[in-house]
Amino acid sequence: MRVRCGEMPKKRIYMLRDVCCNQKCLNTDEYIKLGKKMKIHSMDQGAEHIVVLSSEGKPFEYSYGMEQVRFQSILQEKNIIQITCGDYHSLALSKGGELFAWGQNQHGQLGIGRMFPSTCTPQIVEDLAGVPLVQIAAGEAHSMALSMSGNIYSWGNNEFGQLGLGHTENKDSPSLIEKLDNQEVEFLACGGSHTALLTQDGLVFTFGAGKYGQLGHNSTQNELIPRLVAEFVGNRVSQIACGRSHTLAYVSDLGKVFSFGSGKEGQLGNGGTCNQLMPLPMKLPSNEELRFESHSSEKELIMIAGGNQSILLWLEKENSYVNLRRKIPTLNEGTVKRWIDDVETKRWQSTKREIREIFSSPACLTGSFLRKRRATDAMSIRLDLNKARSIFNELTQKDWITNTITTCLRESLLRNLPFRSPHQEALEVFFLLPEYPVMHYSNNWESLVVPFAVTVCKMSAQSLWGLEEYWATLQEPVFSKLVQMFKRAIISKLHHWTETAENNCHVKALLQMLKKLYRVNQTQCILSEKIFTIDELSCCLNFYEEAYRRFFWKIVLDSSEDIDYYVMFSQFPFVLNILSKIKLLRADTLLKIEEENIRAQWRLVEIVEENESELTLMPTFDLTVRRNHLIEDVLNQLSKFENEDLRKELLVSFSGEIDYDLGGVRTEFFYCLFEEMTRPEYEMFIYPEEASYMWFPVRPKFEKKRYFFFGVLCGLSLFNFNIANVPFPLALFKKLLDQKPSLEDLKDLSPVLGKNLQTLLDAECDDFREVFYIHFNAHWDRSDVDLVPNGSDIIVDQTNKRDYISKYVDYIFNISVKVVYEEFQRGFYKVCNKDIIELFNPEELKDVMVGNTDYDWETFEQNAQYGQEYCSSHPTIVMFWKAFLKLTLAEKKKFLVFLTGTDRLQIKELKSMKITFCCPAYLNERDPMRAQTCLSVLFLPKYSTMERMEEALQVAINNNRGFG
Repeated sequence: MRVRCGEMPKKRIYMLRDVCCNQKCLNTDEYIKLGKKMKIHSMDQGAEHIVVLSSEGKPFEYSYGMEQVRFQSILQEKNIIQITCGDYHSLALSKGGELFAWGQNQHGQLGIGRMFPSTCTPQIVEDLAGVPLVQIAAGEAHSMALSMSGNIYSWGNNEFGQLGLGHTENKDSPSLIEKLDNQEVEFLACGGSHTALLTQDGLVFTFGAGKYGQLGHNSTQNELIPRLVAEFVGNRVSQIACGRSHTLAYVSDLGKVFSFGSGKEGQLGNGGTCNQLMPLPMKLPSNEELRFESHSSEKELIMIAGGNQSILLWLEKENSYVNLRRKIPTLNEGTVKRWIDDVETKRWQSTKREIREIFSSPACLTGSFLRKRRATDAMSIRLDLNKARSIFNELTQKDWITNTITTCLRESLLRNLPFRSPHQEALEVFFLLPEYPVMHYSNNWESLVVPFAVTVCKMSAQSLWGLEEYWATLQEPVFSKLVQMFKRAIISKLHHWTETAENNCHVKALLQMLKKLYRVNQTQCILSEKIFTIDELSCCLNFYEEAYRRFFWKIVLDSSEDIDYYVMFSQFPFVLNILSKIKLLRADTLLKIEEENIRAQWRLVEIVEENESELTLMPTFDLTVRRNHLIEDVLNQLSKFENEDLRKELLVSFSGEIDYDLGGVRTEFFYCLFEEMTRPEYEMFIYPEEASYMWFPVRPKFEKKRYFFFGVLCGLSLFNFNIANVPFPLALFKKLLDQKPSLEDLKDLSPVLGKNLQTLLDAECDDFREVFYIHFNAHWDRSDVDLVPNGSDIIVDQTNKRDYISKYVDYIFNISVKVVYEEFQRGFYKVCNKDIIELFNPEELKDVMVGNTDYDWETFEQNAQYGQEYCSSHPTIVMFWKAFLKLTLAEKKKFLVFLTGTDRLQIKELKSMKITFCCPAYLNERDPMRAQTCLSVLFLPKYSTMERMEEALQVAINNNRGFG
C-alpha cells in the first residue's frame, strides 16, 4: 500500500488490515473499515480527504468533513491505475489514458480550462486527452503529469514558480515545461509549493518555493524554471520525494538518503529542527545496514515524504508496493506474437480485451510506438513509424484481429480523437492512424476515413500546422498513399451520393483533407499535381443540374437550402480535371442565362398585370453585322452596351444571310472576327518575332477603349462556349489569373530575346562586364527605355544580372502594357465570372479559350456517325475518307471550318471529334456538299466517282465562309 502521511503522532509504521488516518486531531487515530472483499492497491491523502484505489482499479474517496463517515465510490465505470491528492483536489489516471480531476479549483489546479470554486464530480482534463501519461502528481494547489516521452505538464497555483514555466501566473490548463537539455525525466514529485524532477541519468532538478531551502540550491530564493541541484552531480540519485516544504533524495550507490528544506518538525532526519539549504545525508542510526541493504537484491528502499514527516520503508522486492505505479497498456512485438498465438486458445477472450484496451485509446496506441528522440530529427516526433507499419502489417495477417481492431477504431478510437489538444504528442495519433492498412481498405471509407477527415477538420490552426509540418517530412510512397486514401473515399462517396447536409459535410471534409495535402505538396513538390485530380468527377457530377437546382431554391423560392456540390467542388479546383472545370463553366453560364430568363418572365408578368402593351424582350445580346465591315459593326454595337451586363446569350446574324443561329453562325463570327483583329497588318497587336505569339504594343495605334472591347469579345466567346483564335502566349493567361510571367514566358513570346537573357543568366565568367557590356535598359517594340533611373549609365554585372533580367521581363509583360492590358482585363471580366475562371490553371485556361490543333484524324474517322442509308462500308463513305485523308493539313483544317465554323477544338473535343453523314433524298450527284455547322452534320450526296468526290471536297474547303 502507498501512504502519504499527515501529522502522525508516533514514529512507527503499522501494517494494518484497515486503513489508518488521522482526522485533524494529532492525538487520535481513527480506523475506517472497508469492504471485506476489497483489496487496496494504493491510497493518497490531502488536507481533508483520502482517496483509496482498490486492486480492481476502483477509486473510493473519504472526506473528513462528511457527517457520516463513509467511503464514496467514484469513477466506477473506469479502470483507474493511478491516484494522487493535493490539499483539496484529486487526480486519477485511467487505464485508457484519461486523466480525471475533482475538488477545489480556485487556482486552476483541476486543469480543465477555467477557474471556479470546486466540483465534486470528476472532470476529464481535455488538454491531456491522447497524451500517453506515465505518472501524475499533486502539490498543495498545483498538479503535474509526466508522459511516456518525457514531457512534463503543469497547471494550477504558480505563485512561487512551482509550475516551472518561467513566470508566476496561474494556469488553468496543462502547460508544457520546456525540455531539459539532453535530459529525459523519468519521475516527478510535488511538494506544497515546489516540484522536483528526477532524470534517467540520476540528476535532480527543482523549482518553485525556496523559502526553507527545499530546492537544495544553498539559497532561499524561488526558482521559476527547473534548476539542477548541483550537489548531486557525480552521484546518481535513484529516488526522490517531496514533503510540504522539504525534499528527500536517495543515492543508492552511496546507501545514503539526502534531505533539505524545512526541519522544523525534525523531518530532515538530522537530529535537529533547523532548515537545511542544501542536500545533506540523514543521520540514520543504522547507516551501515542501509548501505548494506542498498546492494542487496532482495529488498528495496521506499521513501515517503508527508507534510512534515519523512518515512523510509524497507520492503521485499516482490512486494507490490515496490512496483506501485501501474501503466497504461501498450503494444510491442512480444504482445503481437502472443495475440497471434492465442487464436483458438482459452486466452482468446483475454486477448480480445487487450486489443480493445489498446486500439480504443489514442494514448495507448500512441504510447505503443514511442522511440528515443534523435538529434537529427527534423521535428520533435517521437513515433517509430517504421515499427508501427511492421506491427500493423503483421496484425492484419489474422482476420479476427483485423476485424476486432476495425471495430475498435470505428466505435471508440475515432470518436475519441484528441483534436482539441494543444499538445503535439497527443496529436501524433493522427500521424499513426493512416499507417494502419484497414484505413485503406475499400470497404472502410465511410466508417473510418470519413470520420477521420471530419475530426481533422475540427482541429485548431496551430494543430493543423503541426500536422502539415509532419506531412511535409513524408517520403513519396507514404505521402501518395495518404492522398489516395482520401481520393478513394471521395469517389466512393460520389457513387453513393445523397443530397443531405451530412453528406455535404462529409464530402467537404474529405476535400479539405486533400486541400491540406495539396498545400503541403505545393511547397515540397513531393508528387505531381495531377495525382490530386479526380477524373471521376467529370462523369459523376451534373454541375448544371445542381447549379440550376441551387438557383431555383435560393433565388426563386427564397429558400436557405444547404450548400450543394456545385458550389462545394468549385472551392477545390485542384481536384477537378479540365473537363470538370469546363462543366462548371458551362453550368455557371447556363445558370446566369436561366436567371436572366426567369427575371425577364417576372418583368413580363408585371407588365401584363399592369395592362401595358409593351413586351419585355428575353435577355439575349443580339448582333447583326456585315461581313465586309465586321470590326466596325461589332465595335459600334458594343459601344452601345458598354455599361450593361453582357453575361447573356449571344445571337449573331450576318446581313444578307440566314437569320440568327445558336451554333455555326456564332462560331464562324468569332473565327472571322478574331482572324481580322489579330492580323499583323491591323496593328492592334505586335508580333515580336516572325511566326511568334502576339502581345500588346508599347505605343498602341488604337485608343485604349478598343482593347476593352477586345477583352469583352474574348469574354463573350468563352461565355458562349466558342473558341477565340487569339495567339497570346501563356503569359496572358497567367496575368488573367494574377500570376507573374517569367523568363520562360518571354522565351515563348520572343525566343531570341529570351535565349539571350538566359545566356546572361547562365554565364559565370569573371570578365562578365567586358564580355557582354550591357546596361540597365531594354529595347522593345522599336523603342529603348531605362529599366531603372539612369539605367543607361549602369552596367550589368554578375551581382546585378538577375535583377536586370527580372526588370526586363517585368517591363515587357507588365510595365510597358499596363494601361492597355488593364482595359483588356476589365472587358474580359465584365463578361466572365472571375471566381469560375480562377478554377483553371493558366495552361487549362489557354486550352479552353484558344482551343487546340492537335488533331486526331484516325479518331475523327472512328467517331463518325451515319444516317439515312449510309454506313462505314458504303461506297460513297469509303471514297470520302480516302479523298479526305489525301488532303494536306491546311486543307483538312479548312474542311473543319466548313463543317464546324472553326478549325480549332476545345480540349474536351480532342478525343470526341466527330462528323455525322446524311444523304437527304433531294440531293443528287450534281449538288455540292452542305454542312449544318452547329451539329457537325455533313449532307453528302451519293457521288459515284472519286473525281467527283475530290472536286466536291475542294469546292467545300474553298467556299467555307457564309451561310446561304
